[in-house]
Amino acid sequence: MQTDRIKHDEKRDGNAAAPKLTAAPPDTGALSRRGFVTAAALAGGLLAHPLARGANVAGSDRLRVGLVGCGGRGTGAASQAMKADKGIVLWSLADPFPDRLQSAANVLGRMVEEKVADDPAFQERFDCPAERQFAGLDGYLKLIDCCDVVLLAAPPAFRPAHLRAAVAAGKQIFCEKPMAVDAEGLRSVSESVTAAIAKNLALVAGFCWRYSPPERDIYRRIHDGAIGPVRAVSTTYNAAGFRGEVPRQEGWTDLEYQIRNWPYYTWLSGDHIVEQAVHAIDKLAWAMNDDTPESVLCTGGREVRPDVPVGNNIFDHFGATFEYADGRRGFHMCRHFPGAAADNSDYVIGTTGTALVNGFQNVRQIQAGGSTYSSDAPKSDMYQQEHDELFASIRSGKPINDGRRMTNSTAMAIMARMSAYTGQTVSWQQLWDSKEDLSPASWEFGPQLPVLPVAVPGKTKLL
Repeated sequence: MQTDRIKHDEKRDGNAAAPKLTAAPPDTGALSRRGFVTAAALAGGLLAHPLARGANVAGSDRLRVGLVGCGGRGTGAASQAMKADKGIVLWSLADPFPDRLQSAANVLGRMVEEKVADDPAFQERFDCPAERQFAGLDGYLKLIDCCDVVLLAAPPAFRPAHLRAAVAAGKQIFCEKPMAVDAEGLRSVSESVTAAIAKNLALVAGFCWRYSPPERDIYRRIHDGAIGPVRAVSTTYNAAGFRGEVPRQEGWTDLEYQIRNWPYYTWLSGDHIVEQAVHAIDKLAWAMNDDTPESVLCTGGREVRPDVPVGNNIFDHFGATFEYADGRRGFHMCRHFPGAAADNSDYVIGTTGTALVNGFQNVRQIQAGGSTYSSDAPKSDMYQQEHDELFASIRSGKPINDGRRMTNSTAMAIMARMSAYTGQTVSWQQLWDSKEDLSPASWEFGPQLPVLPVAVPGKTKLL
């Protein structure tokens, strides 16, 4: 069960759209298009799945949903959104690459066909014709213009720009984790969150464990004092690794090759501690009641990771210690070692007891006072639960906003990566003051994109 779940999470991939914007404040409603690129070869739409052509938006209660990033995670999120509310219609798709748009349309079309067999009205939840399928790096802007709710599932490097544009346009949002890959993007996300709160927008984060009823039960009990004040937390995310290389094809530029292999490049993914293991760091933060650490010291490197995809520059293991102002400690370990033991566990140590959480192995226990409590909260599909609660909150006029905690959990992962890359202790303040900006000098598909070297602790500088 655990291995299967880890493999599933490794497939939560999307594809990208555009660079971060920092010039315009997120609440002005006006964004500069400077730096955005539309590839002429990608312009236009694609043929939608045949079912899409017959559906209509009927009634003002319809919520038009758009998906940005048509990889596996994005397609999954779109499917879950369509199941979450009878008034949903998947209205638009955006992705840099036409084949990804076509793949998403086909997968979602087949899902609709299966649902229509039992509920003919489900067909009305899918209406994505060619004119609302937007290819190119700026396609997400066109999608935002025509939708009420946007699902942001492109590679993490593009999340700050996509979030900023969606908030500026006043859209309701589902935002996959992580929310940024560097300090510059993190500051942009923080500004967007502030603007979203001011506009009373829904902003549900893809930290799915927070939407799992058994996990909610255990962490609520921890916060209620079941194990006494928490003094230490240890989390792991030890897995075999990401999917293999997407082989380079004739005509691909360096930028396209790297985007299609985005988990392996720090500038696109933030490294696996930021892109994947951030789930475990988010649960560490959850156990600490979302207090922020004062600093982190992290180590990491490459032991077994191969040199493909070409130019990949991420580590394959990390070990971090977070220090809190009151003396608490948070410990995190993650690695990508094929053939080695897998683990994804949370250990919470209090003054009067302990808790062990491993959702993959269906273990959620508290030990205190000589007895053991195992959560009997009903299990649900936490990915579906996110969307059920998102749309219910929109309908109720009381939108959920996960913005602050999603930003802080992402920040913890980024500062740990920065510490491992440089070999230095990184404080919370240093992170937010950092000039780190991993985005490339050019967003053109044409020019070659230099590959950055693998970081060397003690030599790589903290910016």
